[in-house]
Amino acid sequence: MPHFFKTLAFRAVFALALIALVPRQARSSSALPTAPDSTLYTTYALSSSDTGTIVSWAVCGSTQQSEGCYAAGNLGPFVVVGAMLEGNPSVKGNVVSRAIYIVDSGGSPVKLYVYEKTDTVTSSDDTVSVTLTHTVDLSLTGGSTALCSMAANNNFLFIGTNQGDQALSIRKSNLKVTEVGVYALGVGSITADQYGYITVTETELGSFSVFNPNGESVEDGGGADFMLGTTQAVPINTLLQTDSKRTHPIRGHRLKPSPEPNVN
Repeated sequence: MPHFFKTLAFRAVFALALIALVPRQARSSSALPTAPDSTLYTTYALSSSDTGTIVSWAVCGSTQQSEGCYAAGNLGPFVVVGAMLEGNPSVKGNVVSRAIYIVDSGGSPVKLYVYEKTDTVTSSDDTVSVTLTHTVDLSLTGGSTALCSMAANNNFLFIGTNQGDQALSIRKSNLKVTEVGVYALGVGSITADQYGYITVTETELGSFSVFNPNGESVEDGGGADFMLGTTQAVPINTLLQTDSKRTHPIRGHRLKPSPEPNVN
């Protein structure tokens, strides 16, 4: 083939490669759209009233055409707010919904309150509603001095107090409650990592259990082990101390069994 035609062929192939590449890059960048409420934030505060503890919330930040605070409200009253978490957001168009989980550990039984927070975001405003959707009685011992722990992954909440020997897992999709172990002197802490593994620790005697993202127990042993996440530090001064040393091996592993071959 003459050099001229080789050059034309190369340029044609190169141009086709660029045309094919641009849509893939566009698709890659559009695969991660910005959430409508990504420039907004919610703060919470606790206050006392004659009827109990009030949780106040406020949504502030900015939209495309405005900035400031867009909504505020109160939740409760509660006897004692032992722990709080937000759930993962669900986005549909310009509407963002998420759960707010509040554990009232002031009485027995302990109660889990589940609220749905909805943000409807436009270019100039955010309309916010927070509605109580479920109240769940938990078979945990509470009280005015009870220390409550809670952590979560995509599928489960794990909750316990230092006043009873049980910890509970609650499936987010249907709020089914399951006891997940016995911790003789109560639950000292519940911590999670970024992949959804959760550790329940009975720190006074020194024992712990690890659960995977599906809520299944994958390890237990002696020691006051806990986990770290990537966005908020574990308050070490609130963890009970123990002189108990690890009783599980810190090194050593085994191969998983090979899957059984398919026999037709």
